[in-house]
Amino acid sequence: MRILLAEDEKELSNALVAILKHNNYSVDAVLNGADALDYGLSGNYDVIILDIMMPKMNGLQVLEKLREKGIHTPILMLTAKSEIEDRVIGLNMGADDYLSKPFAMGELVARIRAMSRRKSEFTPNLIKAGNISLNKENYELSNMDTSLRLGNKEFQMLEMLMTNPKRLISTEQFMERIWGYDAETEINVVWVYISYLRKKLATLDANVKIKAMRGLGYVLEVNE
Repeated sequence: MRILLAEDEKELSNALVAILKHNNYSVDAVLNGADALDYGLSGNYDVIILDIMMPKMNGLQVLEKLREKGIHTPILMLTAKSEIEDRVIGLNMGADDYLSKPFAMGELVARIRAMSRRKSEFTPNLIKAGNISLNKENYELSNMDTSLRLGNKEFQMLEMLMTNPKRLISTEQFMERIWGYDAETEINVVWVYISYLRKKLATLDANVKIKAMRGLGYVLEVNE
């Protein structure tokens, strides 16, 4: 799961990123509202966390613009305890939840999980392709008899492929969606994880394969 975090307090932002990554989330962190809007408009996130008080554009303005542009990603607002009116405005504008500062890190993670569960009510938790299925709750890849648990990035890559069967996904799209725009990771890491996934599909005797299109990207194909 990829999260966009918009929080202008640098130390708090760093702490939140560390906690979220510890809980197996991929995180892009920005320090102002203008960047939050630019990143959020990409549609590459499963959850967006917006602080209300930010430079260049406040969280409510970012929220309004995202909803106007048709971005329906679940959004959690971070507010000061005194900003009760802002919470009401935010919820009326389309925010999914809010959390008052100061807050416990465990509560933040619990709120994110709750929003993810609500979102999953509209999308199936089990994705199927050929003779395999991918469970979005426990990261397990299964055939009729055997299951394997995938790592976080393996899961995200295979989820992209299985929800877009026969559609070409470029290496750059994998990098942006999973590692983030500012990641220092070398682009060949995508090939490494594709190799991991191919081995696990082979272990499960899957009748699907990840086909490489040289210089273009990867596509999931079912062998009928």
